[in-house]
Amino acid sequence: MGDNMPVARESRQKISTTISPESLAYLEQLIDSRQARTLADAIDVAIERLLSYENRERLAEDTAAYFDRMTPEQAEEEERLGAALAASVKGIDFDREP
Repeated sequence: MGDNMPVARESRQKISTTISPESLAYLEQLIDSRQARTLADAIDVAIERLLSYENRERLAEDTAAYFDRMTPEQAEEEERLGAALAASVKGIDFDREP
């Protein structure tokens, strides 16, 4: 099974709910594609993906706000640091680094 499949949880909370047919089909697809073993695992996978997506969205918003608040002097310094970093990593193959 997949490497990123959730590990069996020692302590799980029992819930009872209803979901849309589309949501159930998505969860079953996770099981069919071996991304989850059980319906409970599939729910965990879906929630982990949602949380990851929300975190990326929050980071993007925070990054945009950071740059929007910069003074011209700070933006110039940021550009200088970015150029220096880019120059320092030229020639490094990150795919081959351990």
